[in-house]
Amino acid sequence: QVQLVESGGGLVQPGGSLRLSCSASGHPLKDYAIGWFRQTPGKEREGVACIDKNGDETYYIDSFKGRFTISRDNSKSAGNLQMDSLYPEDTALYFCAVDPLLSTQELCTLASVWSYRGQGTQVTVSS
Repeated sequence: QVQLVESGGGLVQPGGSLRLSCSASGHPLKDYAIGWFRQTPGKEREGVACIDKNGDETYYIDSFKGRFTISRDNSKSAGNLQMDSLYPEDTALYFCAVDPLLSTQELCTLASVWSYRGQGTQVTVSS
């Protein structure tokens, strides 16, 4: 079992930045690809970005390229999502999910195929 806890969400003004973190316990995160996803009431859950076990390969959903950056620190069993140039439409519950076998593209684009996910952290972009 892997327990995932997200942090770093909050209220930010349009154009601002936030850095989300995903911390793992129960099993070393180095054995899992990490993905970030977001969910808004009334909308489908969508992938944001994913990173492989070693941090060598990343995959971004097109709409987030250039604004969001995914990274990981296996020594701390943590993953991060740096979000810049935030828009009000980025308001959502952001959560991380992990899987030991999926590629970054599979993790990001296939629906809910991960092994474990966290509860999420709320991001609100508003003036």
